[in-house]
Amino acid sequence: MAQVPQTFLDALAVRTWCGLALRAVGRAREEIDAINVYPVADGDTGTNLYLTLESAATAVEAVFAGYETDPAGPRLADAVRAMAHGALIGARGNSGTILAQLLRGMTQVLAADGAEPRCDGPGLRLALRRAADSARRAVAHPVEGTVLTVASAAADAAEGAAGDCAAVARAAYEGARAALAATPGQLAVLARAGVVDAGGRGLVAVLGALVEACTGEAVRETAGAPEVTGVPDTGTEGCDEGPGGPAFEVIYLLEADDAAVARLRDRLDALGDSLVVVGGDGLWNVHVHVDDAGAAVEAGVEAGRPYRIRITHFGAGDVHTGGPGPAPERAQRAVVAVVPGRGLAGLYTEAGATAVLARPGEPPASGELVAALRRAHAREVVLLPNDAELRDTAAAAAEQVRAEGVRVALIPTRSAVQGIAALAVHEPGRRFDEDVVQMTSAAGATRYAEVVVAEHRSWTTAGICQAGDVLGLIDGDVAVIGADVTATAETVLDRMLQAGGELVTLVVGDAAPETVAGHLEARVRESYLAVDTVVYRGGGQGSLLLIGVE
Repeated sequence: MAQVPQTFLDALAVRTWCGLALRAVGRAREEIDAINVYPVADGDTGTNLYLTLESAATAVEAVFAGYETDPAGPRLADAVRAMAHGALIGARGNSGTILAQLLRGMTQVLAADGAEPRCDGPGLRLALRRAADSARRAVAHPVEGTVLTVASAAADAAEGAAGDCAAVARAAYEGARAALAATPGQLAVLARAGVVDAGGRGLVAVLGALVEACTGEAVRETAGAPEVTGVPDTGTEGCDEGPGGPAFEVIYLLEADDAAVARLRDRLDALGDSLVVVGGDGLWNVHVHVDDAGAAVEAGVEAGRPYRIRITHFGAGDVHTGGPGPAPERAQRAVVAVVPGRGLAGLYTEAGATAVLARPGEPPASGELVAALRRAHAREVVLLPNDAELRDTAAAAAEQVRAEGVRVALIPTRSAVQGIAALAVHEPGRRFDEDVVQMTSAAGATRYAEVVVAEHRSWTTAGICQAGDVLGLIDGDVAVIGADVTATAETVLDRMLQAGGELVTLVVGDAAPETVAGHLEARVRESYLAVDTVVYRGGGQGSLLLIGVE
């Protein structure tokens, strides 16, 4: 049975929209990548939009997780701000950057001071108009026949719609579809390739998800578009640039004030093309195509504090931080591992792995894993996610890189100590399948635990914990609730060793007591004969202590 049309948007509807949009773009990702022809044929618009939405969805889920104990839940303003901020910090490529600005424009209406706690039809009309106008202003040299045209058409159609949010969303979607089908008549490069604009196609998918969030009914697929001829697209929609343009794409987040960003726009506009600067309130996402990547970064340094700098050479096919050069020969095999602290990152790197640092509360998105898999530059790659919650993200990254001709084996490690065990038996010289089997077996034979501090009162498998309690988790479940870190860790270790073991691995975080490792080592020596202990410093890993028993 169809859902009753939504007369308003609230936080839950935004959450639903975000999840549906991520799935819709995920389904259409390969199609969107394939029609990416303007202005640089790098075939990644669908992927960039997906990664941007993935970051937005993660931010929205984090907001809802923070309200778990509050029956009222987050407000509309909380949800839309999170969605826009997540998109801003995770924006990839020109398409993702423009999408982030579209969401920010909507937020300026839906989360404005004095805004209603729920958005009705007129409010959604105003938000869609603000979105389209702000995105167009963010692009240095707007071009018609791009995602900007599709966004404007959606806003125009919404303004002509009367009724609730469901009616407005459907009108915006239909207006966007019609505008998308017309894009080949506005850009000759699209007409020659027989495709519609890739960024516009992605936006239609996002608006279709909004319709489904408001009505409960999935929209029909985009119709009326020319057939795809297989010519790849560029991922730089909305910008005035032609073939033979600059060699590098430069993207970074920037902390700077408005005046400095205004000067930066002028500087980057003189350096290159496809300039898009989005954001505000001190945080910006900068995207530009240039021949001198160093100058683009230096301009950011002069304006403020740039970080998360990504430089892509259009002819190289991978992300790097230096100038172009001859591509090195691929290694036969490599290991890529997600690690929770700099200490462990160093350990994994010394063992020959490519480490992806997962900061506390900031799990890597699939795009970061894809970049690491490519950076490993090998014909065969073993991927260690080291976190049960990263399994789907890692699987998506592995699948994307497999499509590029690389053999990728995903070993479902759920903790960094399982990854250490797998890496210890890794032998690049044996057959790939045999190596994967041995690494998987070693990881599976390693029980894992962690000691953490509870952030808030909650129900656990060991009873009710209070904020500040010390929790001992074994194989992912809370097994011990205590008041002292060392005592709790000892109890956890004893329970793990009751089932036997030959090697205990301790990974000590920066916030753990200095004496905890020595105490546990002494406990093993005194009470468990023939059991060895190895200790590593994990750095700022989030957990006070990680424990592995093999």
